Amino acid sequence: MDRMHELVEILNKWAYEYYVLDDPSVPDREYDRLYDELRLLERESGIVLENSPTRRVGGEPIKAFERHTHIQRLYSLDKAVTEDEMEAFFTRAEKTGAEEYTVEYKFDGLTVCLTYEDGAFVRATTRGNGVEGEDVTAQVLTVKSFPLKISYRGTLEVRGEAVIRLSVLEKYNREHPDEPLKNARNAAAGAIRNLDPKVTALRKPEILFYDINYMSEDMVSSQTEGMEFLKREGFKTFPYFKICHSGEEVLSAIDEIEIGRRNIDVLTDGAVVKINAEDVREKMGYTDKFPRWAIAFKFEAEEAETKVKRVFWQIGRTGKLTPLAEVEPVDLAGATVKRATLNNFGDLTKKGVRVGAKVLIRRSNEVIPEILGCVDGSEGESVEKPTLCPACGSKIKEVGANLFCSNENCPPRVIQKLTHYCSKNAADIEGLSQSTLELLFAEKNVKNFSDLYRLTKESFSGLAGFQEKRINNILNAIEKSKQIPLENYLYALGIGGIGRVASRDLAAFGSVENVSKLTFEELVAIENVGEITARAILDYFADENNLKELKRLEEVGVSPYAKKRSVGAFSGETVVLTGTLSSLSRPEASKLIEEAGGVCAGSVSNKTTLVIAGEKAGSKLDKAKSLHIPIIGEEEFLARLKK
Repeated sequence: MDRMHELVEILNKWAYEYYVLDDPSVPDREYDRLYDELRLLERESGIVLENSPTRRVGGEPIKAFERHTHIQRLYSLDKAVTEDEMEAFFTRAEKTGAEEYTVEYKFDGLTVCLTYEDGAFVRATTRGNGVEGEDVTAQVLTVKSFPLKISYRGTLEVRGEAVIRLSVLEKYNREHPDEPLKNARNAAAGAIRNLDPKVTALRKPEILFYDINYMSEDMVSSQTEGMEFLKREGFKTFPYFKICHSGEEVLSAIDEIEIGRRNIDVLTDGAVVKINAEDVREKMGYTDKFPRWAIAFKFEAEEAETKVKRVFWQIGRTGKLTPLAEVEPVDLAGATVKRATLNNFGDLTKKGVRVGAKVLIRRSNEVIPEILGCVDGSEGESVEKPTLCPACGSKIKEVGANLFCSNENCPPRVIQKLTHYCSKNAADIEGLSQSTLELLFAEKNVKNFSDLYRLTKESFSGLAGFQEKRINNILNAIEKSKQIPLENYLYALGIGGIGRVASRDLAAFGSVENVSKLTFEELVAIENVGEITARAILDYFADENNLKELKRLEEVGVSPYAKKRSVGAFSGETVVLTGTLSSLSRPEASKLIEEAGGVCAGSVSNKTTLVIAGEKAGSKLDKAKSLHIPIIGEEEFLARLKK
């Protein structure tokens, strides 16, 4: 055992030098010699130490990704593309007392969150929706740019970006010409989200760490302190990290990154600016989606000229016709673009898009292909405004700048509705992809949501590619979806304007029936429901066909349920924890509050009804006092739980 411990320590030191510091101290053959010795000892003893480098070898494929809830929410970043937007951010920050900013590269890969307990790595997850992500521990274990053991003994969540270096991507494509990877962003995401860890290992991703998402104790007081912690514990970070004392210095640092990004080996699409001090961050707080104390400055997208081959129309689930241009293939930001979207016919006309004409195209935010306009002097054939739906031949109706198919049963429209219903944040019916739904629509007349629940094994007979195992998986997923959270169900129905945020607000009313009885005034009073959405909800429940479909869904056993809150000492309370509790970690305290009927919030606001203050409580306590919010200590908190 002593020799195994010795080998693990030596090999991890050499791996840190090689993968994190990029400064190896021994040749590869020396590392391989000791690694082989360790593998032999492990086989003979049947023991593998928790921080052994042999744990990083890709194991057997997994069947599916499990969902995991993050200890603390992983927010995305608000974006700026102009100096004026940055100036607005500086103004808000300085009003709150910000004196220092940090500036870092924004890397373009896949966000991952690593969890440590008592010094040991226990889990890796994707960001997902910010609240929960997919468990990718088996895949991330193949990555060598993070430690399996650290000196910090509390509970820790750290964030990083999984990336594949451009040189690694180029080499991979040379060695695998039959299955080349198109760009570094998709290659990294595909490597981490691949069910086979051996594929992950083959693509050689690494993780660049940039943030501490959660610490149960001894929380860092600034971004600078956080980065020092990450480096000290052996996490790989990118060397560029700038501390700035004014907006002018920040903009200068952004210019440095824009110039420097063309000479680094990692795909990047911007710069991340953060308030350095944690106490100022707490004062600025969060929106529903973003921290107010950080912003991503996105560089102008890459542009290129190409020629329009044809324009066709895509019909969405609301019946809206969106013009799509098929263009001669052009490479942009590492991807080959063959199609570009235009908002509507008015947008197409305004930009002068014609078939056969040369156009300027870019990837907006380096993701969505977008036509900027026609190149001056370029000739081509005008695109006619359709009067009949190109899919079903029904009359087109014009609403403002948009065109809509008037036929509720237009095939592409039906397919899009079904696809939306089956999507992950809706009914989450795995296996029913758009192509499968197109087949079921064409061959088995599946056109209503309720039709999905009447499918049997016999329904798939005669359909190519459907073996018994695949059919069983689909039918099991359909059966499982009958028990669906109310907020998911309301979102799945595809009511105009009802996104995931509004569906959560509506689910608070307890049932579909209760939502259907809300008046216009009651609907617009809901925080995330505006007048247009309110009218769409009223129209949906006034439509006899929709009511019949809701009844059919009920008859086939679909039972949406409201997520019930426990009743207890904190029922109806929105609670904020601040400082350190001596007897409980923050996750443990949060869980107890929620089990006792309360809601835990991350920052103090007008909606906060109670603050629990432990030792070294900071600015959250000051803000609670200024808002006259009730404050209790750890002793009273524990006493309430016992009542």
